[in-house]
Amino acid sequence: MDIFGTLLWPIKWAIELILVAFHSLWTFLGMDPNAGITWVLAIVGLVVVVRAALIPIFVRQIKSQRRMLEVAPQLKKIQDKYKGKKDQFSREAMSRETMELYKRTGTNPLSSCLPLLLQMPIFFGLFSVLNDASIHADRGGVGVLTPTLADSFSNATFLGAPLNSTFIGEWNAMMAGEPFSASTMFVAVTMIILMTASQFITQLQIVSKNMSPETKASPMFRQQRILLYLLPLVFAFSGVAFPLGVMFYWLVSNFWTMGQQFIVIRNMPTPGSDAAKAREARLARKGKLVVETKGDADDAEPQKPSTTQRQQPMGKNRAKKQNRK
Repeated sequence: MDIFGTLLWPIKWAIELILVAFHSLWTFLGMDPNAGITWVLAIVGLVVVVRAALIPIFVRQIKSQRRMLEVAPQLKKIQDKYKGKKDQFSREAMSRETMELYKRTGTNPLSSCLPLLLQMPIFFGLFSVLNDASIHADRGGVGVLTPTLADSFSNATFLGAPLNSTFIGEWNAMMAGEPFSASTMFVAVTMIILMTASQFITQLQIVSKNMSPETKASPMFRQQRILLYLLPLVFAFSGVAFPLGVMFYWLVSNFWTMGQQFIVIRNMPTPGSDAAKAREARLARKGKLVVETKGDADDAEPQKPSTTQRQQPMGKNRAKKQNRK
C-alpha cells in the first residue's frame, strides 16, 4: 500500500461503515439490496452524516466571512496606500500590514474554502472505495464492505448507468468504436449540469444578496465575482472523470450547501446588504422589527405636560391679604 492509500485507509473504513449502515437500513425497510437506488440512498445518508458533522465548521466559516466583510474597507485602504508601488519594500510593507490586519481582527481569507477542503478526502475516499469494489470485488473493502456487498455495489445501476462508470470512460469507448453506455453519458451530463447550476446559484446568493455596498467597492467583491464563474467550471471539467457514485455525493452535497446558504442569508444576513434590508422589511410587516435607539433619553417615555397651574411668587403684604380672605 502506497502512502496515499495509507492516508486514505481510515477514511475509507469510515465511508464503508456509513455506507453499509445505511444500505442495511434501506434493505431492512424492504428495498432491493442490489438495486442502484438503494446504494444511491446510502450515499445520500453519507452526505447527511458528513455535512452534519461539518456544521460547527460552517458556523465558524460564516463568522470569519462576516469579519472579512467588516475589514474589507480597511483592506482597501492598505491596497490603495501602496497602489502603483511595485518595489520590493512596498510589497513587503503591504503584505506585513495586511497580515497584521488579519491577525488583529481574527480573520482568515481561506476560511471560506475550509468546508470544501475538508470534504476532498471524502471525495477521494469514496472514489477509492468505488474503484476497489469494481476491480477487487472478490476481496471486499478495507472494513465492513464484504466481497458480497462490494460486488453488489460495483454492479449496481441507476437509470441503467453503473455507479462505478465515468463519462470520460464511456466517451473514450465510443471514440474507439467499442461498446459504450449511452445511459451513463446521459446521467453523467445531467448531473454535471445540476452540479454546475447549484454551485453557481450558491455563489450568486452571496454576491448578489449578502454583500454590503462597502464590500462591493472592495477587491474582495472582484474575487467573489471570479469564484462565481470559476467554481462551476471546476465542477464541469472535473465531473467527467468521476464515477457516478462520487458525483451523486457531490451533487447532494451541493444541494445541502445551497439550502444551508439560503437559510443563513435569510436569517443572518450581512449588515447593510440587500438580504439584511429584505429581512428588516419582513420583520416590519410582522411588527417584530426592533429599532435601536441612540441613548437612554430616547428610551424614556415622553413626559406629559403638567396641567397644574404654576404658582406665582407674591410679597409679604399680598400674602397677608390672601390669608385674611
